Amino acid sequence: MEKYYITTAIAYASGKPHIGNTYEIVLADAIARYKRLKGFDVYFQTGTDEHGEKIEEKAKEAKMTPQEFVDEKAAEIKNIWDIMNTSYDKFVRTTDAHHKKVVQDIFQKLYDQGDIYLDRYEGWYCTPCESFWTEKELINGKCPDCGREVSKRSEESYFFKMSKYQERLLKYYEEHPTFIEPESRKNEMVNNFLKPGLQDLCVSRTTFDWGVRVPFNDKHIVYVWIDALSNYITFAGYDINGGNEEFKKWWPADLHLIGKDILRFHTIYWPILLMALGLELPKQVFGHPWLLMNNDKMSKSKGNIMYADDLVNLFGVDAIRYYLLHEIPFASDGTISYELIMERINSDLANVLGNLVNRTISMANKYFEGKVTNKNISDTMDQEYIEKINSLSDRVEKKMAHLEVGLAIDEIFDTLRASNKYIDDTMPWVLAKDDEKKERLETVLYNLLEGIRVCAVYLEPYLPDTSKEILRQINVDNKEEKFVLDSVYQVLEAKPIFMRLDIPKMLQNIEENK
Repeated sequence: MEKYYITTAIAYASGKPHIGNTYEIVLADAIARYKRLKGFDVYFQTGTDEHGEKIEEKAKEAKMTPQEFVDEKAAEIKNIWDIMNTSYDKFVRTTDAHHKKVVQDIFQKLYDQGDIYLDRYEGWYCTPCESFWTEKELINGKCPDCGREVSKRSEESYFFKMSKYQERLLKYYEEHPTFIEPESRKNEMVNNFLKPGLQDLCVSRTTFDWGVRVPFNDKHIVYVWIDALSNYITFAGYDINGGNEEFKKWWPADLHLIGKDILRFHTIYWPILLMALGLELPKQVFGHPWLLMNNDKMSKSKGNIMYADDLVNLFGVDAIRYYLLHEIPFASDGTISYELIMERINSDLANVLGNLVNRTISMANKYFEGKVTNKNISDTMDQEYIEKINSLSDRVEKKMAHLEVGLAIDEIFDTLRASNKYIDDTMPWVLAKDDEKKERLETVLYNLLEGIRVCAVYLEPYLPDTSKEILRQINVDNKEEKFVLDSVYQVLEAKPIFMRLDIPKMLQNIEENK
């Protein structure tokens, strides 16, 4: 069985993740579930990044120890991931003892081989981003990543010789054109960072205590780039001797799924770190777009934040999964609002999917007491419809091969719309009035149930609970991905899968309960 190792970035354990942060885990989950559906042996890793100055400060404000603080935040993050029904195989935490030991070993190895040296850092530091900047990199005197205030810092630090590996990394990019996706993100890395020349990277700090100690100089804390980024190997079985059998099975990762704002760290710092360790590079890094609210990046300071648990309480898990997966374009930012979510629920989930399942099962119960077999009384339109069902597998695969998840979902809904059109074209209610057309009517309903079944199988990676409920109502457990000619259906009672929402009324309720 072919393996597939997928990771998300690990969430910073400083606060509750908003819906924009949650998008990444849902996207990764859809990819992981799809790979399992296609027979891959999948390992899906996510978790929390728990060290650093910002966490030390927040713990102090909360009158907690840093460990107590991150224990609470990690549990909160894991709870949100669970609410969203994500199927991760491992939830990692960088306060784990094994991880910390291997991080120290990595630092020691890099120092021993001359890749790390001691010097002094002078520059501008952004605490929220945990990033150092030179004067010329600042925008209007502020952090170029988040736009917040920076402070002048001068401290003794260890540095990693990034420049030593610059040409090797450029060559790797050229030889592996799909290493960074989408393509536009790769051009950004090359033009903005590699071509102007890489600065050596500050990899230790002395101004705070909450982190992994440098093994040979305990005044220094191993900085985030080596600590957090190493999670992708330390929790997959890596040790300084090369790793165990588990590591040999899973590494290299097939996909690092990350936000476009941390692309530099994953496509420059991380590959160079791996080169220095003599390890293979991940096969692909995908920098996904942001989810915006009112065309603005979500932040607490702007007061424009939505949380996954609140949205799930209002609309249900799969409605929110659907919105996140379908509405965020492959390479550009998406937008979210209560109104947009409800419009999508009504137009796609209630009208197209829910209506189709409900009326097909209702007709099977009304005309055949729920028992439907294939009488093979066919028409030319049947063949066209069956071909549509049978081509779904290839159509979805073409989109998923390029991580175009929203377009893959479109292919499923295209088949669901074809099913609704097939009902309109065959007019079962007319066939039901003629006893001589009874076998034709049963054939039509059989074809519809098979179409619904195949679509339900393919919906599982994206809307797992909905997929399960559809298969329960049509009362089959057949996961065959093509049209089957000889099944026997004994459907259950039709129950609404998605209800149409009264948008003005819901908006009023949301406003009143803010």
